[in-house]
Amino acid sequence: MAQESSHRVAVIVDEGSNPFELGVATELFGLRRPELDRPWYSFALCAPEPGIRMHLGMFTMTGVAGMDAVDEADTVIVPNRPDPLNGPGNAVLAAIARAADRGARLVSFCTGTFSLAAAGVLDGRRATTHWQWADEFAQRHPTVHLEPDVLFVDDGDVLTAAGSAAALDLGLHLIHRDHGAEVANAVSRRLVFTGRRDGGQRQFVERPIPDVPDTSLAPVLEWARSRLGQSLTVADLASRAAASQATLHRRFRTELGTTPLAWLTGERITLACRLIERGELRLETVARESGFGTAANLRAQLRRHTGLSPSAYRRRFGPV
Repeated sequence: MAQESSHRVAVIVDEGSNPFELGVATELFGLRRPELDRPWYSFALCAPEPGIRMHLGMFTMTGVAGMDAVDEADTVIVPNRPDPLNGPGNAVLAAIARAADRGARLVSFCTGTFSLAAAGVLDGRRATTHWQWADEFAQRHPTVHLEPDVLFVDDGDVLTAAGSAAALDLGLHLIHRDHGAEVANAVSRRLVFTGRRDGGQRQFVERPIPDVPDTSLAPVLEWARSRLGQSLTVADLASRAAASQATLHRRFRTELGTTPLAWLTGERITLACRLIERGELRLETVARESGFGTAANLRAQLRRHTGLSPSAYRRRFGPV
């Protein structure tokens, strides 16, 4: 079924912009998604000049819209700053300020927070930025309530993501806000992303899935995933792998970059979150099926790993 465009998203490309963030925005908001059978976003890249050099002069982007596209957008994603101390030009700052004045939703990825602050739209508001630039940001913009340890901050009509990878988390969060949990989860699966992380999670997160998995542990991992509701222990994993616990620990560290217990807990957290997203209301059932045993243990583990209680997680990511 053909899709009609509705919510308009404009991404500002400025001198030195990072291509990764532009790719994230294009993938999430610019691609057509007929499988969702609903109106999707109208998407435009725009720039203050006809030709814009990307970060480190990797290439020059041409053929994008002018800055007038910003004035028509419902959501404006501002450019990140590879050198945050070298702010955007006057045309970009003016466009951001105009968007704020008319009530558009403003979004920044990574050091794009500096662009929002330079345009004067973050005074007295909550925001985050990449941890490497947090101290510098706090010194330059003391009126902004910086939250330096989180993945992203949703402050209503102004949202900021901490780093390049967190741009995916914030983008999926926006889709969840606009279209609900089911659609956001579908887009996440389409991206082969490990799942939406809540903004309250810390920037340093031990992920249960490796960037480049070694298939030598694959059989025991799949075996464990199919039995998460059982009382699995590290000893059980070692027995299945026909290895000592010490050897298994070394293999996990080498191949996955984590420990067997941390991996097992992460898989259980992922399963518990999936059950809540699907609408399971009984905490005892979620706890039992994910292997946490009791509702009290589920609450403690979920808060530790996501920063949210089960009820708060359900409100944000459960069925609409």
